[in-house]
Amino acid sequence: MQETDLNGDDSLSREQKARKQVRQAAGFSVHLFTASGGAVAVLALYAAIDQKFATMFGWLALALFIDGIDGTLARAAKVTETAPVIDGAILDLVVDFLTYVLVPVVAIWRSDLMPEVWSFWIGLIVTIASAMYFADTRMKTKDNWFRGFPAIWNVFVLYLFVFRFPPVANAVLVLLFTGLMFAPVVFVHPLRVVKFRNLTIAMTILWFACAGYIVADHLEGGWVARVGLMAVALYVLALPLLRQSPWAEDD
Repeated sequence: MQETDLNGDDSLSREQKARKQVRQAAGFSVHLFTASGGAVAVLALYAAIDQKFATMFGWLALALFIDGIDGTLARAAKVTETAPVIDGAILDLVVDFLTYVLVPVVAIWRSDLMPEVWSFWIGLIVTIASAMYFADTRMKTKDNWFRGFPAIWNVFVLYLFVFRFPPVANAVLVLLFTGLMFAPVVFVHPLRVVKFRNLTIAMTILWFACAGYIVADHLEGGWVARVGLMAVALYVLALPLLRQSPWAEDD
């Protein structure tokens, strides 16, 4: 008579049980990998507080890398089946809020991009608005465009540090894009939007190349890299006009 294990599962062979345990370990490992982005966020936060902004962006780049591949790993490991007690989508949002919102807000506050009193109050506004955006069930349209500015403040703030606009312009731009999170307009998802996908991926690679060079050069970089950053920004802002409609309405 086959011995019953602690889970009451007496139908699986020892080999099948071992395979199941390996799959479960793989599933939880992916969740741990996603959660490690939270630790990276703390390192980026420390750098922001110390005003080591190039280092901060380096940590944020690592967090972006983790965020970029953990979904693929999760699907490969079938985490919804192998580690269902952890909600990967919620975990991802928690980590993303730290790296996409909290660290950039602190960076603005600790920098000279605008007067401290401005950055403090604007930072509170951005944090509250972004929390609402992250919880919005209408975040994506049926064709996988983002509904409103997708709260990628880690990317947005890099532009402020690189181009060094006047303080008033920085404040206006931050408030403008805060409002755009709730505007009925679309922003492209760099991987999931089908229309012009190959070109969008190419522009995304160009952005990473230019941003990486600028961060490695302590946020200086040459004019070519800066032109590349600006070209990608203009592409992203213009692309909705080539959709059937730039308005975020699902018919």
